[in-house]
Amino acid sequence: MAINLKGRHFLTLKDFSSDEIVWLLDLASELKTKKRLGLPGDLLQGKNIVLLFEKTSTRTRCAFEVAAMDEGAGVTFLGSQDSQMNKKESIEDTAKVLGRFYDGIEFRGFHQETVEQLAEHAGVPVWNGLTDLYHPTQVLADMLTIREYVNKPLNKVKFVYAGDARNNMGNSLMIGCAKLGLDFVAFAPRELWPEETLVVEMKTIAQETGGSIQCSEELECVKDADVLYTDVWVSMGEEALFEERIRQLSDYQVNEEMIEMTGNDEVIFLHCLPAFHDLHTTTGRHVKEEYGLDAMECTDTVFRGKHSRVFDQAENRLHTIKAVMVATIGR
Repeated sequence: MAINLKGRHFLTLKDFSSDEIVWLLDLASELKTKKRLGLPGDLLQGKNIVLLFEKTSTRTRCAFEVAAMDEGAGVTFLGSQDSQMNKKESIEDTAKVLGRFYDGIEFRGFHQETVEQLAEHAGVPVWNGLTDLYHPTQVLADMLTIREYVNKPLNKVKFVYAGDARNNMGNSLMIGCAKLGLDFVAFAPRELWPEETLVVEMKTIAQETGGSIQCSEELECVKDADVLYTDVWVSMGEEALFEERIRQLSDYQVNEEMIEMTGNDEVIFLHCLPAFHDLHTTTGRHVKEEYGLDAMECTDTVFRGKHSRVFDQAENRLHTIKAVMVATIGR
């Protein structure tokens, strides 16, 4: 079946079929090989994109900028202090202006409603670089990494997400797994399970793709996992919740015991980064001083150990984001 994503927005993986997601992963693999061979790119030649950031980021900004420049596009970055959006100008008006200047708009910020409003009014493709509900570009990178490092088809993979499962990563990983037929387990305290309506929706999709969706509070659920995944316990903008999250999630830390519990010596560990696995950050030192923890969502030995593929995963942000832009605005 021919796949054509020209002109499409990329707001959530819910909007894409399984075939379309696999096609994007295949395209990302091709573009990754091209870059590693040092082949020059021109698939975005003559295009211009703008990055709207309410939230700071290392990987998302760098991936979009390098991906665009690799294929010949121009890039403008607008941080939270660099535009009048939501201050002197509405989201609708901002979208209509930027849509006249640019071929594509990336948004990274606090509310899914913002990226949806941009998409409604821009007249050009809009890409979600992260919101409160979804982080679809990250999940593409995660799935590409699993394809590269787990020696079985995606629809045979058991995927366990440990931690706060009702955040944007928990939501998006569950969607990605349902769409591609993975067996997804949210290992989290009940109060941090994904919204029931989304769980029911994804269970229906998983039935069609051969996957499954499960939520559990029991450590035994990690048995036979091919992938262990975690994320920070406190998201940007929720810094007041450190004490509460540590109380809720200390038993869900990805550590050597959890790795051993999988019974799978080939299990891979993934994290979307940044990770609080040591004391080499301001936040890490603060948590040590306040709560006596040397690490939060994962131990340093797991993060740096033989199962970890976190930096391969980080690199794949570049290739999958490039695929999204090439597919939606490329020549």
